[in-house]
Amino acid sequence: MSSLTALSLVLAVVGGFATWLFLATPSLLIWAFFIGMACFFHAGGDENALRNTIVGNALGCVLAWITAIVILAVPLASTLTLPVWAGLAVGVAIVVIVLAANIKAFAVIPATVYGFASTFAFLLQTPDKLSLANLQSASLNNALIIVLLSLIAGAVLGFASGKVAAMLTTKAA
Repeated sequence: MSSLTALSLVLAVVGGFATWLFLATPSLLIWAFFIGMACFFHAGGDENALRNTIVGNALGCVLAWITAIVILAVPLASTLTLPVWAGLAVGVAIVVIVLAANIKAFAVIPATVYGFASTFAFLLQTPDKLSLANLQSASLNNALIIVLLSLIAGAVLGFASGKVAAMLTTKAA
């Protein structure tokens, strides 16, 4: 079977199973799982891509988490308005994301942006999650924990899917 056919079949099984699992049990975030998997393949789909995806996603999640805490804990929203204060805080984080690419471990900027964006998606779209109490908790209510675990699960299962698909691929004669 061709490599693309093998990968599509393996990803269909993994994606379907992950969707069932994540929806049947209140656990990880299926959308972040798929972002982690997509990031892995976008970054090259190999061992380096796995490392770059996890490290970049982690940096993005940490920076978004810190940014959210700063926005909530530093009372500049009442002076500047929340949109201006949040915009400034996110702008600083973006400078850090791009400058961090000077360090080889953080060179895949899209992986960091996916982590950053996924964390803020969770915080802004999930009721009651954008609070200092949740951001400082050691639970799945903490965006840093649940989003990063979901992204890592996607990257790891993307890597495993690629390995299984390679075993199913027929070598051309």
